[in-house]
Amino acid sequence: MPETTVILAVAGTFLLAGMVKGVIGLGLPTVSLALLTVAFDLPSAMALLLVPSFVTNLWQALAGAHTREVALRIWPFLLMATVTVWVGAAALTRVDLALLTALLGVLLVSYALLSLGGVRLAIPLRHESWAGPLIGSANGVLTGMTGSFVVPGVMFLQAIGLPRDRLIQAMGMLFTVSTLALGAALQQADFITAQHGLLSAGAVLPALAGMVLGQQLRTRLSEQRFRTVFFIALLLLGAYIIAGALGRMS
Repeated sequence: MPETTVILAVAGTFLLAGMVKGVIGLGLPTVSLALLTVAFDLPSAMALLLVPSFVTNLWQALAGAHTREVALRIWPFLLMATVTVWVGAAALTRVDLALLTALLGVLLVSYALLSLGGVRLAIPLRHESWAGPLIGSANGVLTGMTGSFVVPGVMFLQAIGLPRDRLIQAMGMLFTVSTLALGAALQQADFITAQHGLLSAGAVLPALAGMVLGQQLRTRLSEQRFRTVFFIALLLLGAYIIAGALGRMS
C-alpha cells in the first residue's frame, strides 16, 4: 500500500493539473509530469499520469460535434505520433534517466518561452500531407523519451489553423493516442508496477474534480492572464527540473 504522503502528493498534483486543463483545455499531462518528476523518477512519473490522462483526454476528444471531421484531417499525424512512441521509449533503458529528465525540462522551457513570446507557426493546407507525419514522428519519439505530449505536436495543431473548438478536440485526440502508446511501451519495458496502476487509477477523481473547478474558474478569470501565469510557472518548473537533472549527472 502506498504511503499516505505519496497518495496526497499524487492526488494534489492531479487536482492542480486538472484545474489547469479545465481553464485552458490542456496541461494535465504537462503539469502532472513536471510536478511528479520532482518527487519520482521519470518512468514512474510517466506511469502515474497514464490513467487520468487517458480518461480526461478521451472526454475532451469526444466532447464535441467535430470528432469525425477532425480525425479525418489529422489521422496521418496521429498515426505517426502513436507508432513512434516505441522508438523514443527504447531510450529509457539505454540512456541515463537524468539526461532524459533534463530533456523534459528543456521541452517545458521551450514550450513556455514560445507561448509567452506569442510565436505562432502557420502551415498551409498543401503542406499538411508531409508536415503532419513528420511532426507526428518527432512528437512520438519525444513522448517516448520524456512522457511529454506537447512539443511539437500542439504547435502543429495550432499551425494548421484549426478553430478553437476543433483545436481542443484535436489536442484531446493527440493526448489520448499518445497516452495509450506510452502505456503500452512502458508496460512492454516493465516500467509499470501494481502500485503505479493503483495510484494512477486513484488519481482520476482528483483530476476530474480539478477539471470541474477549472471550468468554473474559467468564467471568473481572464484566460489570457491565466495562460501567462501558467507558462511562467511552467518555465520556472522546467528550469528547476533541468538544474536538478544536471546536478544528478555531475
